[in-house]
Amino acid sequence: QVQLVESGGGLVQAGGSLRLSCAASGRTDNRYVMGWFRQPPGKVREFVAAKTWSGRSTYIKNSVNGRFTISRDNAKNTAYLQMNSLKPEDTAVYYCAASLTGSDDEGEYDYWGQGTQVTVSS
Repeated sequence: QVQLVESGGGLVQAGGSLRLSCAASGRTDNRYVMGWFRQPPGKVREFVAAKTWSGRSTYIKNSVNGRFTISRDNAKNTAYLQMNSLKPEDTAVYYCAASLTGSDDEGEYDYWGQGTQVTVSS
């Protein structure tokens, strides 16, 4: 079992930045892909970004590419999502997730955090 806890969400004005963190605990010895997903109000959850354990492969949603950056520190069992130039349409609950095989398909992710709210005001 892996437990994931997100932090760093909040209220920010359009154009601002936030950095989300996802701390993993439990069985962290496996080389999990770490992903970020989000669920905007009234919409289905969608993929945002993912990074493999080695860091060699990164997947990122087109609409956030160039504004969001995913990173990870395996020594700290923590993944990050740096979000810059935030827009009101980025408002959502953001979830981190872990998978042994995952990419952009949430069905491939086995473990999920509880989510953190990000609200971008115009």
